[in-house]
Amino acid sequence: MEKNPYDVLGISKDASADEIKRAYRKLSKKYHPDLNHEAGAEEKFKEVNDAYEILSDPQKKAQFDQFGSTGAQGFGGAGQGFGGGFEGGFGGFDDIFSSFFGGGGASRSRTAPRQGRDLQYEMNLTFEEAIFGKTTEIEYTREEDCDTCNGTGAKPGTSPVTCSHCGGRGFVQVERQTPLGRIMTQQECDVCGGTGKEIKEKCTTCHGSGHIRKKHAVEVKVPAGVEDGNQMRLQGQGEAGVNGGPYGDLFIVFNVAPSDTFKRDGSEIYLEQPITFVQATLGAEIPVKTVHGDVKLKIPAGTQTGTTFRLRGKGAPRLHGTGNGDERVTVKVQTPKSLNKQQKIALKAFAEASGDEVADEGNFLDRLVKALKNE
Repeated sequence: MEKNPYDVLGISKDASADEIKRAYRKLSKKYHPDLNHEAGAEEKFKEVNDAYEILSDPQKKAQFDQFGSTGAQGFGGAGQGFGGGFEGGFGGFDDIFSSFFGGGGASRSRTAPRQGRDLQYEMNLTFEEAIFGKTTEIEYTREEDCDTCNGTGAKPGTSPVTCSHCGGRGFVQVERQTPLGRIMTQQECDVCGGTGKEIKEKCTTCHGSGHIRKKHAVEVKVPAGVEDGNQMRLQGQGEAGVNGGPYGDLFIVFNVAPSDTFKRDGSEIYLEQPITFVQATLGAEIPVKTVHGDVKLKIPAGTQTGTTFRLRGKGAPRLHGTGNGDERVTVKVQTPKSLNKQQKIALKAFAEASGDEVADEGNFLDRLVKALKNE
């Protein structure tokens, strides 16, 4: 026997359309099989949907109010739908979840403006370019709004019209038969492709898409101090948006070539500087390379191999700060591979003055080499 839809939804006969809608939302959420696992919840859910199918349809509602029946095959039976559809297309599992958890639904968002895709561009830099930065122009291919139709996709002088198939919603209701009964679901309109707009006369340049692929050039100011793998974002330099949405962004990834002379860690620069035995022993002032040019470095007498000196402010610019880092110079005392006669005489005299035994020239030279290597 057909159940009273007013009783099922718990409303009076003089309830307004909004009151019917609110009651349906509340009860369908309460008894939805995915939310309520109690016995009988699924059957109650079907009854609620069938009740709403009647009361949301003016013709069916009028028929029930007048005759107490809609003439259907048993209210709540397998032949009835899982929800009619009020304004905005509420009906079926997809619509219930979209209304309860965020609203709108994916198909409806197809008609809204959407930002274009982001793009990525890899830029190669020398070690010095990364240190000091540079301004350059790059060129790449992207999707842009068609110049002929200004992105509408319609032939100049015409405009897209509201889709006659979906009424501009971008989706259509489709009834599907399931073991639980008929379910109303939504699917993208195959006439307008989900845009809600129908193009009668397509633009001959973009063929109705509203977009064309073309080369695009943009000036890039590489900041001083970037490192390998760093990224920078250029807003609005990606691909064209959809339905009048903004352009996406362009992300530039920097690939920095290594230096033959320097090592780098952030804003710190490292250099290995060879010095002679005499410079290490007696001290000296030597020229040292930095990324900012050669400077003088004072080597104190008695400097040991592996000693590190710091040159303040001679490193790389701090990318997210102020000023430069430092350069750290590590000296390596060079061991002479061979000695001429005068050098041997001088070293023997040095050894004798130091109290070293030099009867065996070979042993002396071996000990000298070890001493220079700091062994």
